[in-house]
Amino acid sequence: MGEWLDRRFNVTASGSSIRTEIIAGITTFMTMAYIIFVNPAILSEAGMDFGAVMTATCIASAVGTILMALLANYPFALAPGMGLNAFFAFTVVLGMQVSWQTALAAVFLDGIIFIILTIGKIRQAIVNAVPYTLKVAVGAGIGMFIALIGLIQAEIIVDNPATLVSLGNLKSAVPILSLLGLLFMAVLNAYRVKGSLLWGILLITLISIPLGVTTAPESLFSAPPSLAPVFLKFDLKSALTFAMFPVVITFVFVDMFDTIGTLIGVSTRAGMLDEKGDLPKAGEALFADAVATVVGACLGTSTVTTYVESAAGVEEGGRTGLTGIVVAILFLLALFISPIARIVPPAATAPALVMVGVFMMQTLKNLNYDDITEIAPACITIFAMPFTYSIAEGISWGIISYALIKLFSGRGKEVSKTMYVLAILFLLKEFAL
Repeated sequence: MGEWLDRRFNVTASGSSIRTEIIAGITTFMTMAYIIFVNPAILSEAGMDFGAVMTATCIASAVGTILMALLANYPFALAPGMGLNAFFAFTVVLGMQVSWQTALAAVFLDGIIFIILTIGKIRQAIVNAVPYTLKVAVGAGIGMFIALIGLIQAEIIVDNPATLVSLGNLKSAVPILSLLGLLFMAVLNAYRVKGSLLWGILLITLISIPLGVTTAPESLFSAPPSLAPVFLKFDLKSALTFAMFPVVITFVFVDMFDTIGTLIGVSTRAGMLDEKGDLPKAGEALFADAVATVVGACLGTSTVTTYVESAAGVEEGGRTGLTGIVVAILFLLALFISPIARIVPPAATAPALVMVGVFMMQTLKNLNYDDITEIAPACITIFAMPFTYSIAEGISWGIISYALIKLFSGRGKEVSKTMYVLAILFLLKEFAL
């Protein structure tokens, strides 16, 4: 079995091992398992059945991740995207007074459009058109974004009406445990211990139980809730209207550039780009992402996208689709062992996200700091992601600034036509649409 897996996923050839891939898969799952409960909590605000959405979340995540593993052989996991689910529930359903069935149909159309764009090789052309400088910057920007998410989950950074953000109460249990986890993971990593992030998550989870930060499950197993209340319930006729056009386009834009950003950032950190700085099998990866969105809409959940938490598994050495297969298996098991998955607290996963941010910032050493036309757009990309809380906005302003700075510095020929088209489209989106 081991030999077959090695051959099927080119594990040894990728510089990894089956053991490493399994640890990487477990780590990725642990850092993103929160989506199993957070996604149904958000979509239930739109009137959808919590239990049914939880089942849809697990199945859609598993299917999407398996597709990514088998088609592209990349260690990237997929699940319903945060931000997109909030847009679905609070902006479209509650804000625009659109039924969740219609909103679900908009997600379905988003996936169909993605499939068409991928088959037409438009999405992969965009991925490969992004210059190497911005690819490095996207990786670092995602690192800052992930670290910010982790610090918020750890309650180390909290909101402040006067200053937007400020330091939380470091004397409370969650920040203390998160800082302890961060220290433990960093020291293990310094000693080059394999699975340092996973060991840190497990340690803090165990410590959290007697402290009351989380509770041990009363039972280990539970039957998965029925999918019936949301399965194939989308209202396609209502979504095919002029009023819903902006909603569909918004889903398309945010999903496209969140996915592109994640693929570029994580693959750059993992050393998966070829000698030209392009991502091999970008088409297969994007196709898997697009099909996963369609499958998710049919099952009854918001847009499924490639998860930035995949970087956690990459940092543990995951390099092939076998990492994804492990993640998918765990999502399916979570349907039956949700009480166990539920006990992992944010205090345990938050330091892992901060550590991933640290690792991804290391790509900055590859930037050309002596060329202002390169370093300025790179910094704008990096700054925009955490400060706008959007990977898509970071890419948008990075491309705009890169094209404009090069053009007005008399070096416009260094920018491809695709980049100029993207810059114009982003400017129209920001100021005219």
